[in-house]
Amino acid sequence: MTLLPGLRAYRSSDRDALADICVRTADNGGDSRHLYPDPELMPSIFAAPYAHLEPDLAFVIDDGTGRAVGYILGTADTPRFVTEFRGRWLPLVEDRYPRPEAAPRSPSDEMIALLHDPERMVLPELAPYPAHLHIDLLPDWQRRGYGRELMRAFLAALDAKGVKGVHLCMLTSNTRARAFYDRLGFAETEIPDPGPVTYLVRSTAADL
Repeated sequence: MTLLPGLRAYRSSDRDALADICVRTADNGGDSRHLYPDPELMPSIFAAPYAHLEPDLAFVIDDGTGRAVGYILGTADTPRFVTEFRGRWLPLVEDRYPRPEAAPRSPSDEMIALLHDPERMVLPELAPYPAHLHIDLLPDWQRRGYGRELMRAFLAALDAKGVKGVHLCMLTSNTRARAFYDRLGFAETEIPDPGPVTYLVRSTAADL
């Protein structure tokens, strides 16, 4: 039976779809397969650990046939998440992606180095905004209101947990994503030496 497209909670059967969405949006919003030949690499950093460690904060847009075409994932407590990432997630993937012993020589090497450095996510400037998120939609499902719907569900779930602030990290060059976040009430916050990324924050309680 085909239903109308819309928001629903993440299910474990969505794992492959989440990985596909992640890969097809991981190059500044576009398809990343030309950069990262291993299709599990980017999901192992930016999607799968969140669904594994905090599935109650994972929501998807279902295309009406049961297939996820967009998601929002995150954590209510970044320092706790980092601890669990190292203790519970890395052991599941480090055989496939061992810690690099030399300087990165490719985009994949750079991502594997990030995988082994979850502590990079804990910044003192972000303490008032302890939650963080990742949101991605396949191109055909963007600009249709689904991103706002995902964000509304995620913020409501955080607010229900008593979490008052959330942050995200994005490539500064992704101007389309920045415009989206600006419309949803995120504001830039200053981080020393941020490199090619920008950090945005907002309250979980404010209406969208």
